[in-house]
Amino acid sequence: MLYPLTFKTIFKEKIWGGQKIKTILEKDFSGSPDRPLPNCGETWEVSDVEGNVSIVNEGSLQGKSLHELVEEYKGELVGKHVYEQYGNRFPLLVKFIDANDDLSIQVHPDDELAKKRKSGFGKTEMWYIMQADEGAKLNSGFNRELTKDEYVKAVADNTIQDLLNIETAKPGDVFFLPAGRVHYIGKGLLLAEIQQTSDTTYRIYDFDRVDATTGQKRELHTELAVDAINYHHYDHYKTQYDKKLNESVNVVKSDYFITNVLNFNEEVAQDYSRIDSFVILICVAGGLTIETQGGYSLSLKMGQCALIPASVNNLTLIPDGDMTVLETYVP
Repeated sequence: MLYPLTFKTIFKEKIWGGQKIKTILEKDFSGSPDRPLPNCGETWEVSDVEGNVSIVNEGSLQGKSLHELVEEYKGELVGKHVYEQYGNRFPLLVKFIDANDDLSIQVHPDDELAKKRKSGFGKTEMWYIMQADEGAKLNSGFNRELTKDEYVKAVADNTIQDLLNIETAKPGDVFFLPAGRVHYIGKGLLLAEIQQTSDTTYRIYDFDRVDATTGQKRELHTELAVDAINYHHYDHYKTQYDKKLNESVNVVKSDYFITNVLNFNEEVAQDYSRIDSFVILICVAGGLTIETQGGYSLSLKMGQCALIPASVNNLTLIPDGDMTVLETYVP
């Protein structure tokens, strides 16, 4: 029988990466003795991206890849309608990101453009801020309505930063970033990211950084980005929600994933029988124990995730003090 699954963490060294994956999330990214990682910018926790497929960490399915499990268990793992829609490709990617420096200004294509360019799926995503240094900021969208020509000129003139909507971020903040929204994560932020299974990014500006290993600036994709961008200005970019104790609060409802925030300090029973989908539980603060009706028990702490198969309908979540968990699934 299927059971709540955890996976081996995939560590990603980045030019902008830091040490919080180790110091706050307590994940050792030192790597192999012949190639220790000096930093870690991202951990991929649940992934079916080619070349970076998650491997089951424990239990009877230990050593199996997520892709193998989808092929073998199909709707029993991911949900009947999810399997009908996505086939053998697991549809979501979950990461933790530590920005020790500003990430590049970037944008992701939508499904239609990604398919046209033969680059798989588009990339709609969301961020949940787990920790923020004082004054840490990020970019989501533009600060005014733009035309494509105005954008192209700003990139050529190196004034693109003047057009960006900048937000101060603090723990508990949520930002939803549909494909086409220009964005970057600012220095000093540790966050959880939920996104479509895609690694397609168009880098617009990289703050003129030079890679210490190659001595070269990273590649930009300014022309590819032009047709991917949504130039519209929105009144609000940060998700507004009420932070309630011992109650599930919805923060994102999109075509690709629904995400709820669970902030609990008492035991709660979760019934997923009406959801024809897997559920991913992402612990972003505190800790908890997950118990199934079948008697399986699993503990999670901040920075850990569990994939709940679609066939596992009933769970008990037992918090270790105060806990905050993101609950995400495919609608």
